[in-house]
Amino acid sequence: MPAQDPIDLHFRDARELARAIRDRELSSRQVTAHFLDRIERAAPLAAFSEVTAERALAQADAADRLQDAGLLLGPLHGVPVAVKDSIQWQGTPTTGGSQARRGVISTESSAAVRALAAGGMVILGKTRMTEFAFGLSGQNPTQGTARNPWDAKIARAPGGSSSGAGVAVAAGLTPIALGGDTGGSVRAPAALNGVVGYKPSSGLISRAGCLPLSDTLDVLGPIARSVADARLLAQVLAGPDVDDAATLALPASCVTALRHPMARRVAADALASAVDVPISVAVLPPQAWPTPLSDAALQVWQQTQERLTHAGLTPTAWHPPASLSFARMADDNSLVLAYEAYRYFGALAEAPSAPLWEVVRARIAAGGRIAQADYEAALNRRQADMAAFAAAMQGLDALLMPACDQAAQPLDAEDVRHVGLGKLLRPANFLGAAAITLPAGFDAEGMPIGVQLLAPAGHDSPLLDCAAALELVLAPTRQTPDMSPWDL
Repeated sequence: MPAQDPIDLHFRDARELARAIRDRELSSRQVTAHFLDRIERAAPLAAFSEVTAERALAQADAADRLQDAGLLLGPLHGVPVAVKDSIQWQGTPTTGGSQARRGVISTESSAAVRALAAGGMVILGKTRMTEFAFGLSGQNPTQGTARNPWDAKIARAPGGSSSGAGVAVAAGLTPIALGGDTGGSVRAPAALNGVVGYKPSSGLISRAGCLPLSDTLDVLGPIARSVADARLLAQVLAGPDVDDAATLALPASCVTALRHPMARRVAADALASAVDVPISVAVLPPQAWPTPLSDAALQVWQQTQERLTHAGLTPTAWHPPASLSFARMADDNSLVLAYEAYRYFGALAEAPSAPLWEVVRARIAAGGRIAQADYEAALNRRQADMAAFAAAMQGLDALLMPACDQAAQPLDAEDVRHVGLGKLLRPANFLGAAAITLPAGFDAEGMPIGVQLLAPAGHDSPLLDCAAALELVLAPTRQTPDMSPWDL
């Protein structure tokens, strides 16, 4: 096997690594050992709660042996992946980010972990998260907060609740990761760490065997370096599962379409292939935003519009129906989330001796004060909102809107500095929509800022087609954090 310079391996796309493994430029074991070494040296980033080095190397060896026998199990065969600490893997701790579950070893593997293994992927370990996934800044003072790698001097929000997953991808500790998104928990860490975060439509990926927060809203989704990588991981994971009824309600065509990306062009181009289809993007106008943007985020938003115009795309100004308030949908999502979370964790939150972060304890306890009638009314509004959104998006591929109102700020003890994230991200959860965040720029302190695209439930494939066409327009040069302060 030819020698391979390992220096840039950690910032290569997952699909590039898969190709290198498939072409025998690299073995899965070489790639896995490289990332395990990097994770060990990156302990100050606190991205991982559990590193499964021995298992990972065994999986890598198995992937190499299968390839030697002429068997490639999937599009990311042999490629390492990290999973959020709420995703069970038999024989490993699954704490859900809480000291209340310290020492709890899973006796089963989630459907997602089984799918990763069946696809020939190598699981590096579990990534840190906000306690019980209840928070978007990514703070976890009881188990340790993952460190946003873009600032080595000030501890800034890594984004949550899939905080460690976002940090691990951004810092080059894994080429791709699997998180969960109930109110923005894949997209927040992606946006604040300058990578791609994809929240699939509800039901695309089975949640069976994962620690729940909200049965109505929970989804699993990839955090990746590129839209193509996110799509490939979704292909590995998507499909019906009798253990998750939501997957049975989604049309099978939504799953099969993931395997057939369609080339899209940003604008009419005489040199474009005849089979390329121009994209159709709408923009949510500022008066419909559920929260105002900081000056830095507004500057990135304006830069985004300029780049689209320069590329020849003039987005449609999209005015939502009067009933479709993004601010109200964000609030309704919080209501449903809190009501359902209390049914799982209320007894724990009400126990004074339970070792919970008091901020999370208060959030869970608040769900116990929500009346059932208010909860049911919110669910009824959700059905109406989903129908109204789908109708208003007829003929459009995606809706473009801000993903964050500001870049990652220094952590604050009361965890209120990043509430704007929820206002912008939660409407997509309430709509059951497909949504993806893309890097779009930086603030004056060099911290990433992202934007997001939304599409009606079940329209994942056209959303991803659209996002793939736009990612290089929005961020022409892919940037990674300077890891030299971390000795990486």
